Amino acid sequence: MSSNNNNEIEKENNQAGGKSGVLNILLRLLHGAIIGLGAVLPGISGGVLCVVFGVYKPIMELLSHPFKAIKKHAKTLIPIVIGIGIGFVAISKLLGFLLNKYPDPSVCLFVGLIAGMLPSLFKEAGEKGRTKGSYISLAVCFAVVLGVLLGLNAVSVTIVPNFWWYLFCGFCIALSVIAPGMSFSTLLMPLGLYEPLVSGIGSVADVVNGFDKVSFDVIIPAALGALITVILLAKAVDALMNRHYSIVFHGIIGIVIAATVVIIPFKSFTESVGSALINTACIAAGVIVALLLDKFNSKVNVPD
Repeated sequence: MSSNNNNEIEKENNQAGGKSGVLNILLRLLHGAIIGLGAVLPGISGGVLCVVFGVYKPIMELLSHPFKAIKKHAKTLIPIVIGIGIGFVAISKLLGFLLNKYPDPSVCLFVGLIAGMLPSLFKEAGEKGRTKGSYISLAVCFAVVLGVLLGLNAVSVTIVPNFWWYLFCGFCIALSVIAPGMSFSTLLMPLGLYEPLVSGIGSVADVVNGFDKVSFDVIIPAALGALITVILLAKAVDALMNRHYSIVFHGIIGIVIAATVVIIPFKSFTESVGSALINTACIAAGVIVALLLDKFNSKVNVPD
């Protein structure tokens, strides 16, 4: 009798473990999709979301020592990576449409997202303390990036997307995952590279309609730039963040603020009352969404 009871208990435990395993995989897929979304969405860093969901160290191990990491963290990394790909492509398709159809409101929404994430980024930047060097780093990075971007606008430099610029885009994408807090879109938007990049990445979603619709001229150099960045910088950035966390993170915040100021479509606010109201509403919506996401992130605690 007791033997039968033990068998039944063991069977129930196995079933529970199986359900738990499936739910864990689904949760990891969801986390990966959100990280992929964060890697593309302006103002939200894929690296920060990796930290939030407790997978930053496994991801960095994957980038630095792929074979060793897969062997060690296979159950965690496989669904995460698949989810990242899904979220990355899906959100790129949507963003490409919005930026093409509603450019100013979309940019204002992104500005709101960035503004709403700044308090949490500043808080995270000070987790290991702040020094004079931290504030100097923030100020210098802000001034340099703002000066460069305003200078490009002042001399009417038009950047024509090509292989080398998309290679640069790949560098920014990889850096946004390697360096928590770095949102690559804040650099690409004022350079006019963001919309063609996300449209090109989003074209992967049209693969069912034929490979001729896929923008390989965007995807291949961007992927190559990301791969080169990972190979050359993953270990260096990880070491830099470990040794000079506060200075590096505050510098990143300076870059984010400067690039955000430049992309605000000030002219659209003066065109009409209607456009001003719509843009203001989009900024407010972005701030609210970012604050809600931050509140949600603070409650998430997923073990590796």
